[in-house]
Amino acid sequence: MLSKPNAQPNQSLIDGIATLQALAVSPEPVGNRELARQLGFNPTRVNRLLKTLSYLGIARQTANRKYTAGPGMHVLAAQSLHASRIMQDALPVLEELRRFGLTIALGVLWRDSVSYLFHAPPGMSTTQGIGRIGLLPATSSGIGMALLAQHDDALIADLFAGREIPGFPNGLDDLLKAIGAVRDEGYARVLVNAAEDRHTVAVPVSHPSFAAVGMSGWIPEQNTGAIVEALKAAAARIGD
Repeated sequence: MLSKPNAQPNQSLIDGIATLQALAVSPEPVGNRELARQLGFNPTRVNRLLKTLSYLGIARQTANRKYTAGPGMHVLAAQSLHASRIMQDALPVLEELRRFGLTIALGVLWRDSVSYLFHAPPGMSTTQGIGRIGLLPATSSGIGMALLAQHDDALIADLFAGREIPGFPNGLDDLLKAIGAVRDEGYARVLVNAAEDRHTVAVPVSHPSFAAVGMSGWIPEQNTGAIVEALKAAAARIGD
């Protein structure tokens, strides 16, 4: 999530990280000009950034001169997860939640999107649930709404200014009203599939929150309280 900078931000670093992230989420190798279009950057600038990332081993160039994640990116991902211990601490707790027979998820907020560190439907093995889903819009996710609610309205308004908001076709006022309800309740309950009457219920982990944990599936309104209590107990253990 963006916050107000305490000093003048380094634009070159911001652009480099934006390029790195775009490369990380691309399902296939991507060319310089295509990546420049996605980012709205000058192709010459993107070319320099990609060559720098390639030099560092964070990106690599394929035989057809496109770019994809390099070994350095995987090392960074593994090292960050190891250093934070979030997955080591979370996996035993998430495994216990599977007794509810619902999809169990753990995610973090990145700008206006949620990245799922863990997402496992009933019947899927724990190992298969690790890192299996890419970025999804935060406003259509219970985990995303639980985490957006930890930020003030001005920051959220800046993030979504002048844009279409997934799940909120009437715009920012409706989103802020929904986020206000999440703050009041202390948890998010989001309809994620109307045809199947599937909801996600999610709560933040720690304070300030760095992640959120949730359960998704057919959750009757009268069962919400028990789900929230279980999630809050899980969040307390993960965030210790």
